[in-house]
Amino acid sequence: MLVAEEQENKQQQKPDNKDWADMIEINENISANPDDTADSADSRILNQEEIDSLLGYSSGEEDDRRNLKTGVQAILNSAMVSYERLPMLEIVFDRLIRLMATSLRNFTQDNVEVSLESIESMRFGEYLDSLTIPTLLGVFKAEEWDNYALVSLDSGIVYSIVDVLLGGRRGTAAMRIEGRPYTTIELNIVKDMIQIILSDLSTAFDPITAVNFTYDRLETNPRFATISRLSNAVIVARLRIDMEDRGGKVDLMIPYATLEPVRELLLQMFMGERFGRDAIWENHLTEQLWDTEIQINAVLKECMIKLGDIATWEKGSFLDLDMLPTDNVALVCGDVPLLTGSMGRKNEHVVIKVNGKAEKNG
Repeated sequence: MLVAEEQENKQQQKPDNKDWADMIEINENISANPDDTADSADSRILNQEEIDSLLGYSSGEEDDRRNLKTGVQAILNSAMVSYERLPMLEIVFDRLIRLMATSLRNFTQDNVEVSLESIESMRFGEYLDSLTIPTLLGVFKAEEWDNYALVSLDSGIVYSIVDVLLGGRRGTAAMRIEGRPYTTIELNIVKDMIQIILSDLSTAFDPITAVNFTYDRLETNPRFATISRLSNAVIVARLRIDMEDRGGKVDLMIPYATLEPVRELLLQMFMGERFGRDAIWENHLTEQLWDTEIQINAVLKECMIKLGDIATWEKGSFLDLDMLPTDNVALVCGDVPLLTGSMGRKNEHVVIKVNGKAEKNG
């Protein structure tokens, strides 16, 4: 027994001795070739370009690509809510830029070009953080939807409009005076411009639904224009207004909660501005409806009878309707009451004289 146990112990010690020998050999190789180990360690270190790509930063021409998100930034953005597209809202903004181009030409008596740069979905707090100071924020209300939205004008468009309306020379850029608040004249001019934009926006929504956008107030601090929770979803339409060598940007920010009453309408797909209506088909349908034949029943009286009484009926039995000969008779189509009349006789036929419309149940 003792001999067998000693043999088992020797067999268990052999693998351990082999492991120790392997470790010693590895250490000797590392000591003999330290440069290879350093190269292996350096290969695990990321360079600056790889770090920027991992964190989602970019430089040079890639800064202009707003929609390109990589690395950690893409992971963080994937946690955000995926907002649905509103096809008809894009058509509304297309109509808006055409209307604004005409209205601003009449307002400034100058050649004005309006273009739609992008339509983006983001959170309200993210939009406020992206605003540059100074920026004028106009708060307006959609009366029929009972909610608010924002229109923001950067300093470039503010000074350009003021310069054009107060007789600035054409072909020269508007002078910007940084570090001072806007004057009363500048604020009043911007207010008039915002009201023109809101009037055009109401007109742009007319083919979809009637809505009246009313001017509420003008703010210079974005934190005072908080009309929604910072985490709520909003849609931002970025417009560019150019007047020869002058111009700037205008943003229309509408929360998704504001558009909720007309969400179903904005989700529809359509071509053109008639929204699927076909006058020829409507006229044909109307003509066919007038030629439609329907069945009308004359009901003398309705009463409740026990099933046992009905079982006792036989030829010659009488049913008491509990009504007078002069009582009205109901004319119904299916379950819908149409008319009431009195029953009579004309020649050899029973007729009903219409006395009026029937009262609809419910």
